[in-house]
Amino acid sequence: MRKILRIAKLELATMFYSPIAWLVLIVFIIQTGIDFTDQLRNFEVRQQMHQLLHLLTFRIFADPNFGLFTLVQNKIYLYIPLLTMGLMSRERSAGTIKLLLSSPVRLGEIIAGKYLAMMLYGLLLAGVMLIFVLCGQIAIASFDLSYALSGVIGLYLLICTYSAIGLFMSSLTSYQVVAAISTLVVFAFLSYIGDVWQNIDFVRDLTYFLSISGRSYKMITGLISTRDVFYFVIIIVMFLGFSLLKLLGEREKGGGWLKAGRYAGLVCTCLLLGYGSSRPSMTGYIDMTGNKANSLSEKSLKVIRQLRFPLEITTYVNLFDIYNYGLPSDRNPDMDRFEQYTRFLPDLTMKYVYYYDKPDAAHYEGLRNSFPGMDDSTIARKSAAANKIPFKLFHPPSEMNKIIDLAPEEHRFIRQLQAGDRKTFLRIYNDTKHLPNEEEITAAIKRLVVTPVKIGFLSGNNERTMYKAGDQDYKISTIQQDFRYSLINQGFDVVTVAPGAKIPDDIDILVIADPKWRLDPVTMTAVQAYIAKGGNGMIAGEPGKQEVVNPLLLPFGVHMAEGRLIRQSKDFAPDFILTQLGAKAGKVSDLFPELAAIESVISMPGAGTLGYSDSAGFDITPVLVANPRNTWIRTGPIDPDSSEIRYDPAAGDIKTSAPTLLSLTRQQAGKEQRFIVAADADFFSNSEATRREPYTLNFRFSLQLFSWLSNGEFPIDTRTKETEDIKLNIDKKGVVVFKIFLLGILPLLLLTAGAILLIKRRSY
Repeated sequence: MRKILRIAKLELATMFYSPIAWLVLIVFIIQTGIDFTDQLRNFEVRQQMHQLLHLLTFRIFADPNFGLFTLVQNKIYLYIPLLTMGLMSRERSAGTIKLLLSSPVRLGEIIAGKYLAMMLYGLLLAGVMLIFVLCGQIAIASFDLSYALSGVIGLYLLICTYSAIGLFMSSLTSYQVVAAISTLVVFAFLSYIGDVWQNIDFVRDLTYFLSISGRSYKMITGLISTRDVFYFVIIIVMFLGFSLLKLLGEREKGGGWLKAGRYAGLVCTCLLLGYGSSRPSMTGYIDMTGNKANSLSEKSLKVIRQLRFPLEITTYVNLFDIYNYGLPSDRNPDMDRFEQYTRFLPDLTMKYVYYYDKPDAAHYEGLRNSFPGMDDSTIARKSAAANKIPFKLFHPPSEMNKIIDLAPEEHRFIRQLQAGDRKTFLRIYNDTKHLPNEEEITAAIKRLVVTPVKIGFLSGNNERTMYKAGDQDYKISTIQQDFRYSLINQGFDVVTVAPGAKIPDDIDILVIADPKWRLDPVTMTAVQAYIAKGGNGMIAGEPGKQEVVNPLLLPFGVHMAEGRLIRQSKDFAPDFILTQLGAKAGKVSDLFPELAAIESVISMPGAGTLGYSDSAGFDITPVLVANPRNTWIRTGPIDPDSSEIRYDPAAGDIKTSAPTLLSLTRQQAGKEQRFIVAADADFFSNSEATRREPYTLNFRFSLQLFSWLSNGEFPIDTRTKETEDIKLNIDKKGVVVFKIFLLGILPLLLLTAGAILLIKRRSY
């Protein structure tokens, strides 16, 4: 050990007796300091403008585009070759390598000593990053220290890995420039190798394991896994082993096959260790974030603990679909998308089935236009060849229909989850993210654990339907397969309930949406029996249909009042109402007070108002109310040709904070009965679920209503604890102080120390 320490000390002295080590350190501080202070200045300006700030630790240190540690990760590979290029090549060019090889020092001690020197220099770079962490601790209120320290650990492991590679490349040549360039080539190779041979089973996993691209980013974002730590350790050991074998080969006289066998044995051993350590069952995790943002929420964990059978996910990939995330070349990244779940479900298995069939998508028509006159089989063969995928992997429609019928899913990219004999689908969505979040994944898993909540929409009276895509209907909010927030994608079953003598027993939530005429006596009796036995549900009516809706509302002590709401607006129709959350809306969802705090609005085109009393024994809470500043009740007629309607007290107009949606509860049949009554049936219609102007939160609001009606079963609330790093402790002057210290004083101190040391060295 003494010899290793002595070699390391001599190597460090050599490094610091030349300008390179000092210049690298100074440039690293200045470059990193510029990135850090620019970020501070950016958020300080936002704070001055009273903009909402959040996740400041993440945004300043780990943001994937501008975070300090992310930028360091993207640039650190440029520094290391300058330091490692002379570790062994200097010995070769000076002729001292022969003395080393013939000395009583072991070859392993030579390699270990030189590498230890680089590890110690890496600690200096890590120390610089710790200075920035300390600055973050000072500048950011409620700074997440453990989060930032995780990033430092990840970057230090990356530096050590780069150093081991650089040491080996330096042992191959006597030219330092060649060693530096060769090191960069190896860095590029290890970044690219993860995309090589991804179409070949087993080889795919080995090359994917070798990839260094983004390896430290998970640590930068606060998640330390044994898989990533073992990766760095194994790569370090492998390249240090290469360096040792290189020196051993020069000392010994042996055939090329023996030397090649040693290298091959080392590579195979490291790859097998890497493959084994990267298996989900062999991987451990530490979430370093203060709010455990890298872990599943408690509700997701509760669902997972209820699984009684191993979870299997089968991904069906249509070659003709625009979404093909599960193709062989993308299989490992696709599996990584479920890493949060494999972390807690190590026996989770993922299978892939490839096929081709006509999807209901414009992408297919584009393919047909690209291959005019060809049948689907020929197009599939050519598409597979273009993607370098064996055509034999893809099932034709005739074979695929024997496996599963995906016609109801329009032959889109889809996953089927199965546990025991229970199955459900997990879809992708037509939005900017496409892929499901934790909410959708956990909702699908929960459907395998519990009986899904079934929502029944009453039909037979020209009610709003879930099968049409018209503005006033409900397809998008209920059964739209590619809409993330539709009820079926959030865990519910949605069916139509035909009129009759009985509401089916398996209906958990009954919805009666805007019936156009009175229910027949038989159906009315069935609905009243459903309410009397304590069933949950929603009744939504429209102004002008009071005589139809009010008989349904009698058991609740609620009625739709005469008239309709009018809102003064220069941009929208007078009956386009923007409601606000009531003061006690938090009884329905703890999310509602948060939405109320940011003055969120819910649109209700053509809304009426509700009156109520407590005579029926229900606890009634106004959830949505009209804004009395610009909204009033009009009981008289409205001129349909008028472009603007003004408030007219003489005509009976009344400005009041009138309720437009109520929640009702009571104890009935040994449980809490819950009902929603709305004086508008448009608030979760297709047009309002997708409205962009003005910005409303109708789909989020509607989901929370159904969450309340289902007693919180669905959708899954995966919100984590909010972080408290939402403000800076410094102002503009504070940013200037940091700039002076990081870009002036600290580099100047290092420059002075380096100059003094070099001058003293020259004087001896």
